[in-house]
This record gives sequence, C-alpha cells and structure tokens, in this order.
Amino acid sequence: MALSVTTALTGCSDTGGGRGTASEGPREGRWQPRPGLAWQWQLNGKVDPAAADVPVYDIDGFENDAADVARLHRAGRKVICYINVGAWEDYRPDKDAFPRSVLGGPNGWQGERWLDIRRISLLRPIMERRFDMCREKGFDAVEPDLVEGYGDDTGFPLTARDQLRYNRMIADIAHERGLAVGLKNDLPQIPQLVDDFDFAVNEQCAQYGECARLTPFIEAGKAVFHVEYTEPAHRFCPESRRLGLSSMQKKWELGTWRRAC
Repeated sequence: MALSVTTALTGCSDTGGGRGTASEGPREGRWQPRPGLAWQWQLNGKVDPAAADVPVYDIDGFENDAADVARLHRAGRKVICYINVGAWEDYRPDKDAFPRSVLGGPNGWQGERWLDIRRISLLRPIMERRFDMCREKGFDAVEPDLVEGYGDDTGFPLTARDQLRYNRMIADIAHERGLAVGLKNDLPQIPQLVDDFDFAVNEQCAQYGECARLTPFIEAGKAVFHVEYTEPAHRFCPESRRLGLSSMQKKWELGTWRRAC
C-alpha cells in the first residue's frame, strides 16, 4: 500500500470526477475499464456504496463479503478486489498456507513480510485460491498489490526478470477466472506488461513526476486509477486530466474520504 484545497480553487469535488458508465468496454468476456472512469478506493472500514457516486469501487477482498459486492452491484458499481500478492500478512486467514521459506524481510507495513516471488510452484496455488475467493464473491476485477519487490530490499536477490514472470502469472490467474486485473505501480515494467494487464493502479506518480510513464495504458484504451496523498489537488489535477488519468486525492488510511479531479 503505499491528502485539501477548496473546490473553488481546484475544480475538484469530494464525489465528482466524471461519473461515466461502469459498463464501458466489451459487453462479453471480462470487464475492460476505459480511461476517465471515476473510482473510489476504500481499504479500511465497512464499505459504503453511498460514499462516492462513482462507477468503480476498489475494496479489500478479505474484509468484504459477497453481500457487500452485491450491494455495490445493485448500486451500479463495478467492484475491484484488493489482494496482496507480493507480501505475507500475519492478519489474513490464510497466513498459515505460506511456507516459511518464502517469507523475506519486513516491507514497512506492520505484520507484513516480502515474498520470494521466484518460488512460483509454492505461491501459485495460494494466489489461485485467493483469486477464487474474489471470483466467488462476485468481484469484477483484481488489484494485486506489491508487484515490484525486485526494486526493494526484500531479503531475496530478485531480478526484473523474476518480477515479469511473477506478474504475468498473476495476470494469467485472474484472466483464467474471467477477472480483469490491474498493474499496481511498477512503472519501469509498463512497456513489457501493458498487454498483460487490463488497467493500472498508481500511487503518487505526480509527487515523483512520473505520471507520463502511464501513457501506454491510456493509449491502449485502458484506465489508469491514480491517487495522491500529500500533493494538493490543484497541483496534479490539470496534468491528470490532460493525460486521461482517473485521479483523486486520498488520506493514507484509505477510508471513505476522497477528493477527485
């Protein structure tokens, strides 16, 4: 996982951002979110379908049940299943399914440790069960988190090639279940992975001056769901609109509050 200025100054609103239509894209097969779709990202607290009048909700796959997903669907939303695929979390119900040999160093979040993504034969069945859960709960897509461990100090000698192999496996697992899948961050590998993923999710590209690197997704007709935490909206919204990103400002705890471009 990796805040406001007034609406009058920014042209932003707490629930705005170009409502669009959640069903944009192919009517058959998996969902393909198109550039410009507004979204809500809520990973903490009970999901509130009325918190944002937007067509896409991204929520925690473990913390929300099928009834929560169905409630969002009745409200006309598409729903993305947040799942951590790059780190072990000691608070998840399947924590004991991970062999100790795949657990690396801490990743900076309490109770989490990096995974040895080279151990495909050990990790694939676990991730398949997690994505089965997303499908069975009725989710439309998956947001797999922490798919750029090769650029961090994980405790393992991970390479860019290891990451490409793992990320493509993750995309395949989602697609085999009819789920759309987003590439989370991992900007350096976008050129190699844009064809494997259906959309992108990005944190803080404006803060680091990197949003233009997400252009391949937009050019491919695929949404880029983007958040900033510390950058004021008036600093990033003009460029976000120019690039076609689905951008908003969120607080670090990723509750219901949002300020969309």
